Amino acid sequence: MKFCDRCLYPENHALNIVFDSSGVCSGCRVHEEKYVINWSEKEKELSDLLSQYKSRPGSSYDCVIPVIGSGDDFFVVDLVKNKFGLNPLLVTYNTHFSTKVGIRNLARLISELDCDHLYSTIGPDTIKEIIKITLKKFGDMYWHVLAGSQTFPVQVATKLDIPLIIWGVNGWLDQVGMFSHLDRVEMTKKVRKEHAMRGFDAEALIGESKNVTKKDLQAFTYPTDVQLEKSRVRGLYLGNYVFWDSQKQIENVIENFGYETCVQERTYNTYESIHCFNNASVHDYVKYLKFGYGKVCDHVARDIRLKRLSRQQGLALIGRYLMVKPKALVIFLDWLGISENDFIELINPHRDLSVWALNTEGNWFLKDSVLDLQLSLLSENELEVLDPREYKLTELLEDESSSNEYILLGRTYMDQRNFKAKEG
Repeated sequence: MKFCDRCLYPENHALNIVFDSSGVCSGCRVHEEKYVINWSEKEKELSDLLSQYKSRPGSSYDCVIPVIGSGDDFFVVDLVKNKFGLNPLLVTYNTHFSTKVGIRNLARLISELDCDHLYSTIGPDTIKEIIKITLKKFGDMYWHVLAGSQTFPVQVATKLDIPLIIWGVNGWLDQVGMFSHLDRVEMTKKVRKEHAMRGFDAEALIGESKNVTKKDLQAFTYPTDVQLEKSRVRGLYLGNYVFWDSQKQIENVIENFGYETCVQERTYNTYESIHCFNNASVHDYVKYLKFGYGKVCDHVARDIRLKRLSRQQGLALIGRYLMVKPKALVIFLDWLGISENDFIELINPHRDLSVWALNTEGNWFLKDSVLDLQLSLLSENELEVLDPREYKLTELLEDESSSNEYILLGRTYMDQRNFKAKEG
């Protein structure tokens, strides 16, 4: 197994990473573009582009912005509305896995930036059936989240005749350098299916369960080509036009909007994924059980590229978090109604056998891991640490440690005291 000689990413990364002759991955090489691009020119290009959609006759909204209440969402909405002067409609796909802090942050976003907002919530029983299907079919408990969050905004845009959807950063570019910043790749039906949805569209689930029909899958069914052509909707990634630095962006959001942060079990990053019980816990644990790496590897890679961590520091953080079994797994299994043994049996067929193997007792073990690396003290590919930073912890308005159940819908309005997730 190869690992990037700079950021430590493995070659079996699910997004198809590649290495050059120096042993440096495509994600690192594309990241280097950030330091040679003229971002002032890029911003002017963005401004000219967005001006074409501003104050269109006969429409209340200039664009759709998908949000979950993350720190990056605040950055995107603030930029689009307050700097470029567009009137956005915010849309959210309900993951069913909301945390209290996530609900409060989403409330902050809507209230502080004064935006209209639409919420899509699918019936819990339908979601549970879909998860059981996707766990068995391709070892994924998070498919419905990715499918729903990348379908609902497009459905809204086509139905309301809003021709522009604005996304944050292109994750496939940012993580593994699948594209160049210069490509100006946009969000499309093809990109969505191949990458966000693991190559499986909603139609692939039909017939897998008598409890999931075509009608039940409408929330995950992309508009037709005819509808797309009529609406002429396009999806822009802001990361193609602005220097994307989540940590710095969210620190500004903490200061300006009171964004709350909290500790997570499987990563040191206290800013991202905190809206969801499972994104950086159970979903990430599944990724580890399949591929032998996790979200902490994503965060380490990014922070190394931003010259905030050394390889040695990054490896230590991976060692601390990678194999943690999340407490949230118990909550998920109870909610889904299956045992841990059944859960593991659903995942086992999808393990990457280049990194996992069975021992003589029939137990799985990680035979090839970044944790086995013996890093040399010096490497020509290692970046100097120039901007060491720590992720801040804010004071929580309500203790999260006692949370042991998902919040389908919660109190999400702002009052004179705070953004509450409980009465009193």
